[in-house]
Amino acid sequence: MFFAMNRFKVVRGSEEAFETVWKNRNSSLDEMQGFKSFHLLKGPVNEEEGYTLYASHTIWQSHGDFVAWTKSQNFRDAHKNAGDHKPAYLGHPVFEGFQVVEGA
Repeated sequence: MFFAMNRFKVVRGSEEAFETVWKNRNSSLDEMQGFKSFHLLKGPVNEEEGYTLYASHTIWQSHGDFVAWTKSQNFRDAHKNAGDHKPAYLGHPVFEGFQVVEGA
């Protein structure tokens, strides 16, 4: 399995708008081969730097399935308006990908 995550630093006060974008998006992940699950995770608030940490989290059957998603029309359609909400972010999203080594 392959876990793909993007971390977002969302400017304090923009959390509701950020979550609304995700809740109202047209997702076609379930149409993709190897897709297992998706979660949007809300993490801690960093008062000093003025953001709330979020992570989008997808699980794929394989790294190859994830790569196929990133090259698909579904991916392009899902991300075509991503820049419209950039003022809500501090910096760019940070991608992290993980291969499962051991699990139950």
